[in-house]
Amino acid sequence: MTTFATRPAENLSDAPASHIRGWDSIELWVGNARATAGFLMSAFGFRSTGYAGPETGRRDSVSHVLEQGGIRLVVTGGLSADSPITQHVAHHGDGVHDLAWLVDDAAAAYELAIARGARSVREPWTETDEHGTLSLATVATYGETQHTFVDRSGYHGPSLAPGYSDADVLPNPVGPEVGLTLVDHVVGNVEQGRLADWVDFYEQVMGFRQLTHFDDDQISTEFSALMSTVVWDGHDIVMPINEPADGLKKSQIQEYIEAYDGPGVQHIAMATDDIVATVQALRDRGVRFMTVPATYYTDAKQRLADVELPWAELERLNILVDRDERGYLLQIFTETVMDRPTVFFEIIQRHGATGFGEGNFKALFEAIERDQARRGNL
Repeated sequence: MTTFATRPAENLSDAPASHIRGWDSIELWVGNARATAGFLMSAFGFRSTGYAGPETGRRDSVSHVLEQGGIRLVVTGGLSADSPITQHVAHHGDGVHDLAWLVDDAAAAYELAIARGARSVREPWTETDEHGTLSLATVATYGETQHTFVDRSGYHGPSLAPGYSDADVLPNPVGPEVGLTLVDHVVGNVEQGRLADWVDFYEQVMGFRQLTHFDDDQISTEFSALMSTVVWDGHDIVMPINEPADGLKKSQIQEYIEAYDGPGVQHIAMATDDIVATVQALRDRGVRFMTVPATYYTDAKQRLADVELPWAELERLNILVDRDERGYLLQIFTETVMDRPTVFFEIIQRHGATGFGEGNFKALFEAIERDQARRGNL
């Protein structure tokens, strides 16, 4: 489990955060669920553990449950032109729709969120089969993204939920073990001028706290800039939120907002205990990553001169390194994995550091700008 530095705990007994116990799942709405699930399995090493669709009694959509370590993804596609999923994908492209949290009481978390100003998506409901009863409730967050509160204490089924089968899963493709362990953080992009509003939402409505903030002078290049605030529940749920800032050219956040046609999840950071082995396995599976110039490592070796690291391997694989007062971290970012320049993944290994690679911001965003320029969007 990733451990972040904590401030003195506030009394959050009357906030949804007091009921959160960790990540439950992250659901993506896509145009072709089987193809996207197959890509995530073959490229990132996820295994298929559950399926829901016409074969299991669901007529309007299909979902594939993918798992690796403590990470659970749900890949869902619509089955008709008038499906809300199909219409959402036509508007936004493939992307993350639901950030679901495991809670000890879904109805209580929901009622507290609504009382504090959250917008309801679906009032508390239950789903039951021979394995027990699953309790859920859903509220809205930025854009068309949502949070579902999931109480699994009364449900002990073999797959995600009633209506899912573990007998109709996709076959696991052959490939090296990847070794992803858990969700480290999930990053959202919002419109310029809305960052403070959404930070306030997570603090005042959800009962989260600010972990750190980055101004546009900290995250900038020659051409573009952004601002970011990291909010968290005090334990496991860490959510940086970005907004574009004024610059000479279009920032990566503005490109996302335009491509996705609104706010949404930009990237999912997944942890590993051995980033060199993980990135090598991902490259062997065909995953493409953003690159930085060789000169990056000249500076990095100076910044971490007293840390013993496999520099030749890090440079060969293009893995970035940074440090803070608590330790260091290693990280790398994939190219966008959707047709639109929206969602990508981060692979991260922490050795005490609780930051987000501030020392790598300039190199990372210059790499993103190179891809933007190739797309004609800088």
